[in-house]
Amino acid sequence: MSERLNSAQPYALGLFRIVVGLLFACHGAASLFGVLGGASGTGGTIEAGTWPGWYAAVIQLVGGSLVLLGLGTRAAAVISSGSMAYAYFKVHQPDALWPMENGGEASAMFCWAFLLLAFTGSGAFGLDRFFARRSSEQEKTAAERQTPVAA
Repeated sequence: MSERLNSAQPYALGLFRIVVGLLFACHGAASLFGVLGGASGTGGTIEAGTWPGWYAAVIQLVGGSLVLLGLGTRAAAVISSGSMAYAYFKVHQPDALWPMENGGEASAMFCWAFLLLAFTGSGAFGLDRFFARRSSEQEKTAAERQTPVAA
């Protein structure tokens, strides 16, 4: 059974990345554009340039979109994870120690999910892999075209 699960690991990781990225991007879109219930479920938006909410929403939208697509996954995941760690410790944790008490479950879960993606990479279905494969194929083709020079 372990063998079968190990062979499916890149696909499960790719699906995990897609879902986490989509959910994170939706948070950013809600705060920036007022869609999906808007900021804090009020239907409104966050005023442009306000600290830290607007900047967090931009990170959520851009970082979530990049992770969703699997493009620059590791860098986007590190930045997204850091923003959620900041959100947890600066916004939620001062109210109470445990995430269940302070409303910080989403921040904590996103922080750890993105940290995992920073270490594992994009998995299957990511544009990172597509571009890496395409680049290696182009290098291989270019190397085959070169003819050895006789000394």
